[in-house]
Amino acid sequence: MSEWKNVTDTFSEAQRRYNGKYLEIDEVYDDVVEVSVFSALDEPYEIYFNYDIFFGIVYAEIENVYEIRDEMKRELQAEYEKHKNVTDEFINMFSEKYGVSMPGDIFSNFDLSTFFSGI
Repeated sequence: MSEWKNVTDTFSEAQRRYNGKYLEIDEVYDDVVEVSVFSALDEPYEIYFNYDIFFGIVYAEIENVYEIRDEMKRELQAEYEKHKNVTDEFINMFSEKYGVSMPGDIFSNFDLSTFFSGI
């Protein structure tokens, strides 16, 4: 059986700082499932997860961020061990339960001009 591995130290201190947030911890399970916690001043913490085609952010207050993260890890691990690939039913259940958000900067944090340079 696989175990969760803390891979936080594979990032430099500079890499751990991203868009005003700080990578507190990054863990992976079987090199397939990832769960990370990002902190920010005066903002809710972000729990980022990535599993198969399913990824997103769950916002949490500092008081309960690690409790929520641990619960998410258990559910993601159980789904992975049962199906290997994420199921539609799991995506729907998990998204509703945790209020999963799509990272807002996933489409806006790069220069679009290169796509339009040939037009």
